[in-house]
Amino acid sequence: MKFTKEIKIALVSIFGIVVLFFGLQFLKGLSVFSSDNAMYVAFSDATGLAVSSPVYANGYRVGVVKSLDYDYDPHGKIVAEIGLNKEMRVPVGSRAELASDLLGNIKINLVLSDDPIHMIGVGDTISGDMEQGIMSKVGEMMPVIMDIAPKLDSIMNSLNQLLADPALRNTLHNVEGMTDNLNATSRELKTLSASLNREVPTMMTKANGVLDNTQQLTHNLSQIDVAAMNAKVNQTLANVEQMTQKLNSNEGTLGLLMRDATLYNNLTATTASADSLLTDLKAHPKRYVHFSIFGKKDK
Repeated sequence: MKFTKEIKIALVSIFGIVVLFFGLQFLKGLSVFSSDNAMYVAFSDATGLAVSSPVYANGYRVGVVKSLDYDYDPHGKIVAEIGLNKEMRVPVGSRAELASDLLGNIKINLVLSDDPIHMIGVGDTISGDMEQGIMSKVGEMMPVIMDIAPKLDSIMNSLNQLLADPALRNTLHNVEGMTDNLNATSRELKTLSASLNREVPTMMTKANGVLDNTQQLTHNLSQIDVAAMNAKVNQTLANVEQMTQKLNSNEGTLGLLMRDATLYNNLTATTASADSLLTDLKAHPKRYVHFSIFGKKDK
């Protein structure tokens, strides 16, 4: 059979369309050649959810969203068809949550129950809701943040005025000077510490020598016979007391000299006569000594 040019072009176009279809399915994360277990999740609000959004269970990807349909039932649910891996079993009582990451990508998290026996069948529907995570809490906090924003703006203006104040710059300059002084003091303390580390062993050696001398002195003092010394001191004091008593009495030469007034008067008179004699001797020496050979004695 001979293919015309038009038939060849048609076959190539059909083949390209098929490859493009399966390629898009693959890029969307949808299964191409394998069949998945289909389940349904009903959401009251599916904002951000799209076909090919991933489905996770305990942080592991177990499926993908295949389609989204609006249920025109009076409840107005959005039903998402999800394809799960054939090995995935969903216990009865499980539910699904819509979650978003920091980039705004929406995914479905399956919150599995603890029932190990009863499983949800293929084609059944489970309930879904919005995850009460960080992003939802941030959304709830937005009104509060909007109320705080003007106050933050006022605080920033006050902070800018404070930073523009020259006094603050001077204070920071003084702090820098204090830091330099502290660094210099720290270096001096390190130098002093090093000097002490060098000097302390020598000082300890000298101190040990002083302690040795003190111990030797203490030993020498302990060798002194204090009792004998006290006896000698007492004996000396007794002798002094005895001599004092003799001086105070009329006995003995010293006692008589100290107590006899006649002896005192005689000594005084003798001293006066000797003084008069010396005065006359100085005035008339020729009366007492002469060397003249031819002259006569001067009366």
